[in-house]
Amino acid sequence: MQGPLRFSRVLAALLLTASGWAAGVSAQTTAAPTAAPAAAAAPSGGIKSANIFEVKPDASADPNYANQTNAERAKVQPGNNAPIWRQVGTGVTGYSSLPKSEAPEAGNLIQPFVQYPGSRLTNAGEAWRQVRNNWLIPYGGSLLLIVIGAIALFYFGKGTIKMHGTNTGHKIERFTPFERSAHWSNAIAFCILAISGIVMAFGKFFLLPVMGLTLFGWLTYILKTAHNFAGPLFAVSLVIVFFTFLRDNMPSRGDIGWLLKGGGLLSGKEVPSHRFNAGEKLVFWGGVFFLGIVVVASGLVLDKLVPGLLYVRDTMQIAHMIHAVATVLMMAMFIGHIYIGTIGMEGAYQGMKTGYVDETWAKEHHEYWYDDVKAGKIPAQRSEPVPPSQTAQA
Repeated sequence: MQGPLRFSRVLAALLLTASGWAAGVSAQTTAAPTAAPAAAAAPSGGIKSANIFEVKPDASADPNYANQTNAERAKVQPGNNAPIWRQVGTGVTGYSSLPKSEAPEAGNLIQPFVQYPGSRLTNAGEAWRQVRNNWLIPYGGSLLLIVIGAIALFYFGKGTIKMHGTNTGHKIERFTPFERSAHWSNAIAFCILAISGIVMAFGKFFLLPVMGLTLFGWLTYILKTAHNFAGPLFAVSLVIVFFTFLRDNMPSRGDIGWLLKGGGLLSGKEVPSHRFNAGEKLVFWGGVFFLGIVVVASGLVLDKLVPGLLYVRDTMQIAHMIHAVATVLMMAMFIGHIYIGTIGMEGAYQGMKTGYVDETWAKEHHEYWYDDVKAGKIPAQRSEPVPPSQTAQA
């Protein structure tokens, strides 16, 4: 019984509401002719609501609009006068009801004037735009193209660095399974970050005209998401790579001579070195350590993962500029490393793929390391022995 009773009460309330609304409409219709003169005589006040696409604002409709004082304009367009916009343009922060701790820039529309390296003295947003469009994009892209072009010229001119001797069939373990897993994790994360970063920074110049807006928009969205996920993996794996290979990348005898002779790339005669030559040590200390710290730290700021940091626009602008410069330099450095480790040197990729290199390869490319292995100072097998069949395939 409660269900039908409740339904009848609701129905009655709806009927009463509808009848009251109809009566109100009828009364307004009847009183409209007499109420019109009073409404017309009433002075207008406050800010009127109008469609700016259909009706001009009262101020611009006035023939003397250009001659109005700020006091006169404030009456017809409150909040739209020269002193207010001059203050907004100079970066003055106005009132905002949002809490300062959560929205520190809520009352600030235009940032104060600054001069970033490579920009004019202008507001911070425009200064950042000038640095990005006039320096980071053109010169960063040019550097990457120059490096790729130089490697291509070297490859087609000199070809792959071949071994002079023949394989002996005796293998030396160059990388343990743990070392290879750390390296490959870092390498895969780096490739994801590099490809996604290049597309986001330069894709509108070479992909957008081919793919169109819709497909390019989806591609950049997917790559941006992949970039954000690969970043933490790259940071963690970079730390592991650093401590894993730190001992063998310390400066040692022969490094200066290796650098002065360019590693023998042009002469064709390999310069003796330890487990890692001076070129690999430069990549380690310059790319993995120094640039790695800068790239990871600025990336964490851009992802808002640094606790206690005030994330305002100028913080993100500076972090972006630092991140862009460091990543371009890192990519330029690692492109050469990837080239030598793949098609640039015979046997180098197999060493990282399987962990083993032939004695001939070790003697020709890292003679000091080979001598230490043969003298027993460094074990030829540092991890658990692998089956003979797998060693033979390596």
